Amino acid sequence: MDDDSNHPGGPVSGRPTRRWPEEIGLAVGFLTRLPWPGALPGDRPLMDAAWAFPVAGVAVGLAAAAGWWLADGLGLPATVAAVVAVAASALATGALHEDGLADVADGFGGGRDAEAKRRIMRDSHIGSYGVLALVLVTAAKLAVLAAVPDAGTAAVALVAAHALGRATIPALAWWQPPSAADGSGRAAGRPDAAGALSAAAIGAVLALRVLPGGIGLVAALAAAAAAAAVGWLARRQIGGVTGDVFGAAEQAGELAVLFVAASYLGA
Repeated sequence: MDDDSNHPGGPVSGRPTRRWPEEIGLAVGFLTRLPWPGALPGDRPLMDAAWAFPVAGVAVGLAAAAGWWLADGLGLPATVAAVVAVAASALATGALHEDGLADVADGFGGGRDAEAKRRIMRDSHIGSYGVLALVLVTAAKLAVLAAVPDAGTAAVALVAAHALGRATIPALAWWQPPSAADGSGRAAGRPDAAGALSAAAIGAVLALRVLPGGIGLVAALAAAAAAAAVGWLARRQIGGVTGDVFGAAEQAGELAVLFVAASYLGA
């Protein structure tokens, strides 16, 4: 019998090792377009760095917070600051997860069967379902961010949302099988339970640290529930997960955290 660990999509650890700086670089290098000092490993699957996904999310959250602070410092209204923050996060990631969300919406909405859905998701063109999903999710982000009372609250909400959104991806990769025989979802590998738990725990601890009171725990549970719903839907629609599904789950988790932050901390 072949060792599945030698195949794309096979099991990897995902837990931190002595090569942890390299693992942070791998997560940041794949999940963002932010610069990383030094060479990135080319011989390791992405999920080797599963534990560092929320760390990469913190970097994106800080970029979004910097956009908010810039707009706020110029005296612009909260609605404009929210637009700048969302734009900054998209620039920091190359709209990686938004692209996945649009592909999932097009595939799940337009395909007649699992194969047709996967074929639509691989198409680089965006359809009406994808446009609608992006408009609705972006509008929801802007609405909840505009409801927070000040720049400091917006900053902690953004950091928590981006960290927890990415912390859900390893758990989804561990829980659900790859849907396709190829593609980025399979090539990324599958973390073991400890690796997925490491990412979830780091994301939850970060949220508890930056959000006041017990809001961080509520936010972590909301992100987990939103990502789980996407995973459940993907299993029913296409038999498992893909890279696009990971992107859609991140967007769902991120938005869920922003809703929690606005509900508890909003003006």
